[in-house]
Amino acid sequence: MLERIVIFIFGSIVGSFLNVCIHRLPLNESIVWPGSHCPQCNKPIPWYLNIPLVSYLALLGKCRYCKKPIAFRYFLVELLTALTFLVFFMRYELKFEFFFYSLFVCGLIISTFVDIQHRIIPDEISVGGMIAGFALVVLKTAWSGFQTAGLRPAQWGWFPAFDSLAGIIVGGGVIYATGFLFDLVYFKLLKKPPIQGETESMGGGDVKLLAMIGAFLGWQNALLTFFLAPFFGLIVGAANMLIKKDHTIPYGPFLSLAAVIVLFWGPIIIRPFIYLPCPY
Repeated sequence: MLERIVIFIFGSIVGSFLNVCIHRLPLNESIVWPGSHCPQCNKPIPWYLNIPLVSYLALLGKCRYCKKPIAFRYFLVELLTALTFLVFFMRYELKFEFFFYSLFVCGLIISTFVDIQHRIIPDEISVGGMIAGFALVVLKTAWSGFQTAGLRPAQWGWFPAFDSLAGIIVGGGVIYATGFLFDLVYFKLLKKPPIQGETESMGGGDVKLLAMIGAFLGWQNALLTFFLAPFFGLIVGAANMLIKKDHTIPYGPFLSLAAVIVLFWGPIIIRPFIYLPCPY
């Protein structure tokens, strides 16, 4: 029980850092310097007023100095990250998978909240995550091969590394090809005028985000994420059209949500399609 409490607290501290990334990366500001400060009045926040989860509740979601409200997002990100770490710890303990998937979901959390607010996905997260995911898979594969009686590199099972690389190519490629074909038909063949200056149906950030997802989850799960995400996007997009009369929505959050669902329940979702009886 004590271990779970420690992991939850550690996760909330990481969530506090993710909030810094969410706020500063779109503004091209350093995530290291200066220290934490109120986004409204820029007053430095001392450590005793910067305790994850607790400080937000104690201050009733307001700055101690200017009394202006602090976005609920700060509390939500800390809670989500803490729960993420706890769930992965309960599932994997302190094994490689715990750190691997925790890093992955942290990247998804940053991408989601930045995309919601700014309609961009920072390359530091998507491209950096893509490289980190592939590198970690390669290191894990090599280490497993080394532990197995010191096998020579040519004898190691390199499938996970190839799967990760294929995930980058397939994940980024499928969403890029889909957006390219839609834009070709919609704007070029049907000659539909852009709405509100939009010239692309799928942003480059979404392409790189799904490539990052493929690096961590492999090409099959990247494809499953690609097919799942539109179902969530359709619901929110329809509501957005009815309420706000706005056809544009950030797609990163739906890719991230679909990726998390695939991470936990991918085999269950895909199993019926694998074992469907042949109709002939």
